[in-house]
Amino acid sequence: MISNSASLDTLCINTIRFLAVDAIQQANSGHPGMPMGSAPMAHVLWSRYLRHNPANPAWPDRDRFVLSAGHGSMLLYSLLHLTGYDLSLDELKNFRQWGSKTPGHPEYGHTPGVETTTGPLGQGVANAVGMAMAEAHLAARYNRPGYEVVNHFTYGIVGDGDLMEGISHEAASLAGHLGLGKLIVFYDDNQISIEGRTDIAFTEDRLKRFEAYGWHTRQVADGNDLTAIDQALAAARAETNRPSLIAVRTLIGFGSPNRQDTAKAHGEPLGPEEIKLTRQNLNWPATPFYVPTEVAEYFSTLAARGRELETAWQAQLAGYRQAYPELAAEFEERLAGRLPANWQRDIPAFSADAKGKATRVTSGLILNGIAKNVPALMGGSADLAPSTMTLIAGEGGFQKNAPDQRNIHFGVREHGMGGILNGMALHGGFIPYGATFLIFSEYMRPAIRLASLMKQRVIYVFTHDSIGLGEDGPTHQPIEQLASLRAIPNLNVIRPCDANECVEAWRQAMLSIETPTVLALTRQAVPTLDRADMAPAGELAKGGYVLKDFGEKSPEVVLIGTGSELHIALAAAETLAGKGIAVRLVSMPCWELFDKQPAAYRESVLPAAITARVAIEAGATLGWHRYVGERGTVIGLDHFGASAPIKDLYRNFGLTSERVVEAAGALLGKNLKN
Repeated sequence: MISNSASLDTLCINTIRFLAVDAIQQANSGHPGMPMGSAPMAHVLWSRYLRHNPANPAWPDRDRFVLSAGHGSMLLYSLLHLTGYDLSLDELKNFRQWGSKTPGHPEYGHTPGVETTTGPLGQGVANAVGMAMAEAHLAARYNRPGYEVVNHFTYGIVGDGDLMEGISHEAASLAGHLGLGKLIVFYDDNQISIEGRTDIAFTEDRLKRFEAYGWHTRQVADGNDLTAIDQALAAARAETNRPSLIAVRTLIGFGSPNRQDTAKAHGEPLGPEEIKLTRQNLNWPATPFYVPTEVAEYFSTLAARGRELETAWQAQLAGYRQAYPELAAEFEERLAGRLPANWQRDIPAFSADAKGKATRVTSGLILNGIAKNVPALMGGSADLAPSTMTLIAGEGGFQKNAPDQRNIHFGVREHGMGGILNGMALHGGFIPYGATFLIFSEYMRPAIRLASLMKQRVIYVFTHDSIGLGEDGPTHQPIEQLASLRAIPNLNVIRPCDANECVEAWRQAMLSIETPTVLALTRQAVPTLDRADMAPAGELAKGGYVLKDFGEKSPEVVLIGTGSELHIALAAAETLAGKGIAVRLVSMPCWELFDKQPAAYRESVLPAAITARVAIEAGATLGWHRYVGERGTVIGLDHFGASAPIKDLYRNFGLTSERVVEAAGALLGKNLKN
């Protein structure tokens, strides 16, 4: 065992570097430059400060580490392997290969110890902000004198690309406003991007920018100066009222004689000859995937330290249970992701009402009914809470001086909001929701996609879901958004037709543990259906269902609708029935849930024998033919809207019951215009 700590640190750092170099070379694919340059700062953090237990990656009070610069994944995989996570050396050798635990970019739920899926730059910054917000809220809500059951830091490493992306600006601005003192981010300031030196496009003073956001900033001039890195990190931990950014001037591809500090070190293997020269330069053995005995022994002591830290926390939690049994039960229920037994107690029910309410209004009532009994439900809006109806009554705003409150004011930062919601969900203890108009879901689509990829229970309340918002015009009227959201795998898009379907939509959102949910809600009032002779709204759980069959004989035509247009289809069904035509009316609020039903059920709703089908929705028609078939008709909008009152828009764009009746008649070979 080497006695000189400096020599041991150097061995550890070079082990991290060469595990990355060798894995990338073996895969003939990857990004060696970032791990080679960032290894020293990562080593200081992981060996001296990071509180985690590799034997239990899910320990609730662990520090979180987010590698936002996810292309440097081998840095993280090397650290996970060395510190004792269930990630063998063989997995490192299988980097980027089919079936390995070491994919090209870190994937949450795939590799033990990976806290979030990163790679799309900037997302990890927002995730880390969300994690730090989660820690602050839980600490304020549950800690008691002598029992700090929530007390951990969120750390991250970001690169130039992360700080260029707009989402990082949004999230960092909010983090500074909120004074998230337990958020510490290393900036790998290597000044290299794929196209060359960053000064071709990125010349602002990054530290001053973060200072303006309200962050504490430090600068380390030499990325290999472990003492300076340690001191900067200690100072950041001591700064309790502001998040911290530590800019570390590194050399990408450090140690490579011909690639160091060049763009060629960024995204391609060094190659056999350059690796040979790099080994000579850093005095490293020629054996690939070499881990010195001293390094392995040292990291094993770190793993033991992690077990001790969790054991001490478990002992504290046991005392907390004794001292505060009700609070502890609630706390542990949240961490487990369970819903309280009474979570549905105050969900309202809605009587039939021809005038009705906008589903955004009923959603707000339902949200508040659930929030009364589900403390984990927390969220807010991108500065649109009065319009999206997403404030929790009786709760204040989550702020620097009030982190125990549940209403988050995200500001006009949709993308940042999406990434922060993911961070909160990943942290654990939360069912986060975020709201904006459906049209502005475009600003946060990458974060929605990642929530779906990571199987996180995040709820999106997207109101003003169609041209029904009226006079604001085509810039605010969503057309293609429903289709594009439905194209995202593992995302439930629910467009309820009335207040009681809205209740069921919220139920599904709360119960969908591994699937995020979009609630697409109306601005305009829609009738609350009288279901005395119709199917109950609870059928929404199946995605699509027969709302009502009109007529004594077997249906001749099927009408399908969602949201506000379901009522147009209903009026058309009544007209057709009055003309002696047997009609089936299907409510299809969620394609994804319907597609998961057994084939026999789907056939029972949409029998193959009935080819005359008409679907209507105030949005793009893309995708609807899977339900109406080749012969069927889809009435929708494959063009932008206009600025006018809602009734004029629906009439002029042909979203009317008369047009549905005409289309049904055409399919049946009958002229039903009058």
